[in-house]
Amino acid sequence: MGQYRLERLGEQLREEISSMILTHQIKDPRVNEFISVNRVEVAGDLAYAKVYVSSFMDDNSVRRAVRGLQSAAGFIQCVIAKKLTIYKFPKLTFIADFSMKEGFKMVQTLNALEKQDGQAQEKTE
Repeated sequence: MGQYRLERLGEQLREEISSMILTHQIKDPRVNEFISVNRVEVAGDLAYAKVYVSSFMDDNSVRRAVRGLQSAAGFIQCVIAKKLTIYKFPKLTFIADFSMKEGFKMVQTLNALEKQDGQAQEKTE
């Protein structure tokens, strides 16, 4: 399958899974609407798809939500496979993605350093 088609399928999967989370179709209590699906990487042979999940909640809550999503993976695959017409549906694997939170912390740190540098320059003038 071409790279563009794999990316498009990944985007469709991301939208469908996000929609299922927001509409509470996944009944697992560990999964809540504060979880967001960042991206989906589909393997070239359509055997597997890695679903990267993140949230601004604490890390343990994200890991717990990922375990909930992983336990509901069969249900999610079944619901989405009925909507999409592809010859082979990938097996979903959910992965906790903390890159958004780490990036946010880095921006906050840079802003704090910039503010400190500005205050130090004011004192020397």
